[in-house]
Amino acid sequence: MSEQESAATESGIGEPSEQWREYQGAPTGTEIECKGWRQEAALRMLNNNLDPEVAEKPEDLVVYGGTGRAARSWDAYDAILAELRDLDDEETLLVQSGKPVGRFATHERAPRVLIANSNLVGKWDDWEHFHELEAEGKIMYGQMTAGSWAYIGTQGIIQGTYETLAELGRQEYDSNLEGKIVATGGLGGMSGAQPLAVTMNRGVCIAAEVDARRIERRLDTDYLMERADSLDEALDNAEEAAEAGEPYSVAVEMNVADMLEAMLERGFVPDVVTDQTSAHDELGGYYPSGYSVAEADELRESDPERYREESLDTMERHVDAILELQERGAVAFEYGNNLRGQVEDHRGREDAFDFPGFVPAYIRPMFCRGRGPFRWAALSGDPADIHRTDEAVTERFPDNESLNRWIELAQEQVSFQGLPSRVCWLGYENDENGLTERARFALRINELVADGEISAPIVVTRDHLDAGSVASPHRETEAMRDGTDAVADWPILNALLNCAAGADIVSVHDGGGVGIGNALHANNHVVLDGSDLAAEKARRVFTTDPGMGVIRHADAGYDEAIDEADQSDVAVPMRDRR
Repeated sequence: MSEQESAATESGIGEPSEQWREYQGAPTGTEIECKGWRQEAALRMLNNNLDPEVAEKPEDLVVYGGTGRAARSWDAYDAILAELRDLDDEETLLVQSGKPVGRFATHERAPRVLIANSNLVGKWDDWEHFHELEAEGKIMYGQMTAGSWAYIGTQGIIQGTYETLAELGRQEYDSNLEGKIVATGGLGGMSGAQPLAVTMNRGVCIAAEVDARRIERRLDTDYLMERADSLDEALDNAEEAAEAGEPYSVAVEMNVADMLEAMLERGFVPDVVTDQTSAHDELGGYYPSGYSVAEADELRESDPERYREESLDTMERHVDAILELQERGAVAFEYGNNLRGQVEDHRGREDAFDFPGFVPAYIRPMFCRGRGPFRWAALSGDPADIHRTDEAVTERFPDNESLNRWIELAQEQVSFQGLPSRVCWLGYENDENGLTERARFALRINELVADGEISAPIVVTRDHLDAGSVASPHRETEAMRDGTDAVADWPILNALLNCAAGADIVSVHDGGGVGIGNALHANNHVVLDGSDLAAEKARRVFTTDPGMGVIRHADAGYDEAIDEADQSDVAVPMRDRR
């Protein structure tokens, strides 16, 4: 048994499943283990989450984000697989925080799997109570796409990061990031997309990462160009590339707070400073300054309270350095990890929010129009199926220059991990037939599966960073125009509506990305198997899902959302009846 597997056993989740050892990723091909493709898609996506190419610590069932798991224990994982294999086309499996808890007769158009992760009643909705229950094996942290079986590795977050930086380039530099240096922290499952997203926008990235294994992983998958032996070497190389206008990325093995402070000491001010470390979790995600990874892991086990305090001390220094760099001229923004919230809550620093989050700064206008991450995976495992969908999306939207450029860049630079997958941002904007962008593309994929141009079904899902499926006051709903940042009715309505529309998997989570008690969010999957039923579901779900973004932002008074509702004939009752 490896050291990682031994640690997993000691943590209470049990010894890694023999099934997982045999799978080592999603089953592929056109033969299925389950009674239908909708059940098979769930089985394959769960195993894809735990593919060693995809997950951060699959032996621990951890997919990404510190402690975000795909299942509560290895026994629960085995039970989920058994239930999925036995699940009929008119039954629904219930999964509560990574454990299968029930199966009921429903109907063919109902979801095959319903998932709820990490949800606690308001008064008890905090890390302390969560960790008590987690230690007793009664709950797990599902992050966003870990517990909803929708994670596709760093290839999934790459376009969202790309879109954010593209908008930053347009706003701040009236162009792209050519000649600009971006300083950041984190090269984990989500944050590992940052260097490639910067270079895709023709910029230069310097990333701090404490874990050498993560740096090597990003080098191996071409998300990162180089590793420097020192910060001075990284700065010299970055400045040389910026002066030449060449895209470039480099990592330094060090704590990000230490790196930013060292930049200040040297009088070096990057053009942009941000961060994607797992600051939402001061115990399981963030590393305090002054420790190697091994030393920090030992401290976490021996003295968790000290670990927490030292993490929070480092976070305060981290925020101070960002604020000082901003004062000296850097464009600063937080990339949705609750770094500012941690420092405000635990260190009483009201000035922690003196630099913005990425959503209000760069993304909200897209959310207003129901635009967000639309991702799909080839259940066959054949990259040719994704290449055919690349052709299909560019054929379907030939005039969308940004989308076509993205697909070209992704084909050239984004490596597949696990099941071949792709992501692009599509929105509402219905056509003369009343079909949204997402519905139009999904229906085309379904036709290609039916015609045999794609060898096996495609499953469509998305990130939880989406227009109408999240309430997260420090991220997606930060600084809402009408002050409804913390109103959590919207993700619940999103999940309920997508159940009614016939999504094949629907999930509701607490805390993903920013920590327990700080967010509520929902996700869905639709399996495009070439059938008329799949087309019916796609037509509905890919109207309701982006439509939630339009009505949520129209309700908050955003002109872009109101305009989209008018143009695309989205019903907004209180406004329509004035």
